[in-house]
Amino acid sequence: MVLSSKTKGSEQKLMCGKFRLIKEELPYCVNAQKSVEDEIESILQERIMVLDGGMGTMIQQHALTEEDFRGHEFKDHSRPLKGNNDLLSITQPDIICDIHKEYLLSGADIIETNTFSSTRVAQADYGLEHLAYRLNRVSAQVARKAADTVTAQTAFDELVEAYTEQAKGLLDGGVDILLVETIFDTANAKVSGTIVDKSGRTLSGQTGEAFVISVSHSKPLCIGLNCALGAVEMRPFIETIGKCTTAYIICYPNAGLPNTFGGYDETPEVTAKHIKTFALDGLVNIVGGCCGTTPAHISWFAAVISNCSAQQIMNMVKVGLEPFRIGPYTNFVNIGERCNVAGSRKFAKLIMADNYEEALGVAKLQVEMGAQILDINMDDGMLDGPAAMTRFCNLISSEPDIAKVPLCIDSSNFSVIEAGLKCCQGKCIVNSISLKEGEEDFLEKARKIKLYGAAVVVMAFDEVGQATETETKIAICSRAYHLLVEKVHFNPNDIIFDPNILTIGTGMEEHNLYAINFINATKTIKETLPGARISGGLSNLSFSFRGMDAIREAMHGVFLYHAIKYGMDMGIVNAGNLPVYDDIHKELLQLCENLIWNKDPDATEKLLHYAQNHTQGGKKVVQTDEWRKSSVEERLEYALLKGIEKYVTADTEEARLNQEKYPRPLNVIEGPLMNGMKIVGDLFGAGKMFLPQDPYQGTIILATVKGDVHDIGKNIVGVVLGCNNFRVIDLGVMTPCEKILRAAVENKADIIGLSGLITPSLDEMIFVAKEMERLGIKIPLLIGGATTSKTHTAVKIAPRYSAPVIHVLDASKSVVVCSQLLDNSVKDDFFEEILEEYEEIRQEHYESLKIILLICTVKPKFIGTKVFEDYDLKRLVEYIDWKPFFDVWQLRGKYPNRSFPKIFSDKTVGEEAKRVYNDAQDLLKTLINQKKLQARGVVGFWPAQSVQDDIHLYAVEEAVGSSEPIAKFYGLRQQAEKDSSCTDPYYCLSDFIAPMDSGICDYLGLFAVACFGVEELCNEFRKQDDEYNIIMVKALGDRLAEAFAEELHERVRREFWAYSNTEQLNLSDLRKIKYEGIRPAPGYPSQPDHTEKLTMWKLANIEETTGIGLTESLAMIPASSVSGLYFSSPNSKYFAVGKICKDQVEDYALRKNVSVAEVEKWLGPILGYDTEQL
Repeated sequence: MVLSSKTKGSEQKLMCGKFRLIKEELPYCVNAQKSVEDEIESILQERIMVLDGGMGTMIQQHALTEEDFRGHEFKDHSRPLKGNNDLLSITQPDIICDIHKEYLLSGADIIETNTFSSTRVAQADYGLEHLAYRLNRVSAQVARKAADTVTAQTAFDELVEAYTEQAKGLLDGGVDILLVETIFDTANAKVSGTIVDKSGRTLSGQTGEAFVISVSHSKPLCIGLNCALGAVEMRPFIETIGKCTTAYIICYPNAGLPNTFGGYDETPEVTAKHIKTFALDGLVNIVGGCCGTTPAHISWFAAVISNCSAQQIMNMVKVGLEPFRIGPYTNFVNIGERCNVAGSRKFAKLIMADNYEEALGVAKLQVEMGAQILDINMDDGMLDGPAAMTRFCNLISSEPDIAKVPLCIDSSNFSVIEAGLKCCQGKCIVNSISLKEGEEDFLEKARKIKLYGAAVVVMAFDEVGQATETETKIAICSRAYHLLVEKVHFNPNDIIFDPNILTIGTGMEEHNLYAINFINATKTIKETLPGARISGGLSNLSFSFRGMDAIREAMHGVFLYHAIKYGMDMGIVNAGNLPVYDDIHKELLQLCENLIWNKDPDATEKLLHYAQNHTQGGKKVVQTDEWRKSSVEERLEYALLKGIEKYVTADTEEARLNQEKYPRPLNVIEGPLMNGMKIVGDLFGAGKMFLPQDPYQGTIILATVKGDVHDIGKNIVGVVLGCNNFRVIDLGVMTPCEKILRAAVENKADIIGLSGLITPSLDEMIFVAKEMERLGIKIPLLIGGATTSKTHTAVKIAPRYSAPVIHVLDASKSVVVCSQLLDNSVKDDFFEEILEEYEEIRQEHYESLKIILLICTVKPKFIGTKVFEDYDLKRLVEYIDWKPFFDVWQLRGKYPNRSFPKIFSDKTVGEEAKRVYNDAQDLLKTLINQKKLQARGVVGFWPAQSVQDDIHLYAVEEAVGSSEPIAKFYGLRQQAEKDSSCTDPYYCLSDFIAPMDSGICDYLGLFAVACFGVEELCNEFRKQDDEYNIIMVKALGDRLAEAFAEELHERVRREFWAYSNTEQLNLSDLRKIKYEGIRPAPGYPSQPDHTEKLTMWKLANIEETTGIGLTESLAMIPASSVSGLYFSSPNSKYFAVGKICKDQVEDYALRKNVSVAEVEKWLGPILGYDTEQL
């Protein structure tokens, strides 16, 4: 990466090398020279700097072949090299240099070296790991040359070594800055990160704020986000990062989101518009582009930010997946104590028995009971401490309910502490170090802890021993504080002192002041050592009363009540077992006060006497097994969601043995197990859950295709499939077609799954499908990955292969697809459904590419209106949509029982829904038979043509285009900018009527229908105080009016207008709007202006002919009424106008000949501006 800055009439060229981190560990970081940092910082204080765009995007434009990648030097290399973009710095340096120069000439201040995968770890996929250093050095030299011309899962320690080598190559090649980018897991970077979706979390689950906190210890010059999202989607996360860091902000998004074929449609002008808003709002200091951006984008960026000012640079924070701040307004922080083999008998037994999964439940229970930090201790002579700590911390990282809180890595063995630190992507706490072994040992450990970015607990120990007196505690802590701050440059906010909570009530007089000494020392330390925090292990205090839980908990509650007031910030406690001070029995409270404050020499004896007379040991918090009383289906779902493995095998077998309910074992998977897994998948997509590995069954080959080194999504799919009894063979990344097919044959695979993240992977997937067809392989092919889509799969891949080709949206869906493909009883029907669906997608895609040269219209059977004075209600009953009826009663089933009539099967609301429905049927039958309700309506059609955004109506066809219209309907066009991946035009209702200059006579229809008699019935029931039937009648009236609109629209299409006279749709298809034409209503999204109803009512004499009126606010009366316009165009569709700006409001007011204020009154909800500020 090269920084080109222009200051004081000269040009200073600075280079920055790029890290692309690919696994899950901490890289080795190298600081640039101070003079370089000063130079950059001086520029950043003056203006916003411009970073270059995507290297891969530009390389793709050269359409390089395998031979191009190999060059002369590697022409005989044993492995395919196409896709190894970094190698081009050696084999095609002129191309790479030209790309750098294009970005510099387009206005970039900074260019990135071509070192996306230049670590030995990544290059091992190509058999070129020995070139790691050379690749970095040469890439840096190529970038340096361009700048000079223009201006005239691997192990942690292995990755440290790999990144050291990469950094050294970059520095030796001449870079000035090191950029760590495209980080999916903060443990990789521990400085641009990558948010993987709109949840705002990295793939490993951290929020943007937590990510910043985790890496801030390295004091990066800049911090920000790149890749995965477009500028629009990235903005809220950049704003968040800017609020929680003192570093400069860097942002280089993609050119929008990829389209269905993996390309990027956002033009330089559009992306630059978004970047400009970042700059104007002071969000960024450096901007650039990632995937899909080109020199043209960078040129636009440089132009739009040229006059914009930069982001201005502005407590103790710990972090797991989410930030946790400790400051002056933070209450006491509970550090959970039960994950300690020395302090919890239960936890120790589980760890010793190698039952880590159940031990994880102890940690989860601690968090659920209120622990805000989790203390982990594996110090036992019978344990391999580092291995145990590593295993347990890795398990925690896969469970977001636990990993969301910071960890306190607790050990007296520093190798165990380091093992824990290597597993934590968040900012954790080390418990503990001390001066016991002297200053040199203390400082060495402190420097390592600082390198990992952790906070540290310092015990009040020195070379003499443990501090017990107030003055000694203060002296040791003061000495340690100054050593840390002055010699290690430790952030004072990351220093926590434990002045030793020691046992009282032992019967030894010298112990009587231990509680007081701790409290007094705490007060002085907080007053004299700025930023430092105070912690302590609470259980020590009451150790002499072990076995008497009620006494111990009361002592803890009283002690904390006072210690917190004197400055104690946190403590290792059994979260959830602390009584409220005021709830402690008065006698017990006074006894505890006397003991803690040493007010009564007999306090210990009195407490023991109290314990004998009032309690047998006190309460214990026990995890309830109430959920075990539920049905087997509910138990399985609960176990999956909560990660409880203890009963899963027995419960699954219980379900399998129910042959009547589950004839095949697969039904158990598709039923309760998949219900739970679907929720797990949704939580994972939201960044809230990660998935464990379980036994497997079945054979599936998974591979990231040749040319692509991204495998995170594929890995997740593999885990999910493994959890659901599939045997998964993962071939890794950069997998050639022949290797995939050979593995499928050798392992007798049932399914092949292909994954890819970059656009060229799509072409490789097509090639694999063609080869499978050529070789006669007939097993299903699954397609997945960020750049893939159902449309691309249906249009480009599926036609190349006669066996099933299926796009799998996400990991949670893979199990359902694979289960159906391997179930002989359903696979044929499933494949047939896929074939039909993909054929529809193909047809829709090809239709969307056609240019409509002729607008063909159908003349209605009559011109003018037709009135229905007493419509047959019995015709309407079958058209009733019952779902909104249940919504009135707030009866909403859960998936898959949301719709009617499935709601009757819902375990929560099903019974009540059935009762209300039966009552509705009885009442409806009575009202129809007794003619208590009456349906009236009107429908009409007129010749029409569009004039820009308006629709003109005429009395007769002969008047079209030659006479004044008898009515005008005014339209509003969509104005708010669409998502970059959307190819739809900006719609207006007039688009669906033939324009005047076409010379074609088109038609527009309207309707108004209502159910009369509802209000009269409500008055009768009101006299009887029958609120139930009042609600019921209103709900039925609304349903009949909607049914009238639905049934009448069907008659219009088939009979009155007859533009679809052969239509044969069932009710389900009607609800899904599978017919041609639409019936939008004024006041709704396609035309939000209610005043358009006035034109309808006047044109069709609606009130005079039907009795349907309008209130002052233009609501229809009776309330059970529906009205709208009819459009017959096959291209017509529903849409939302969305927000509109002042210029469109003024134009609309001018067309309607009303004031702007009047328009603003009716269109208030969709105004894109504040009328009071203009």
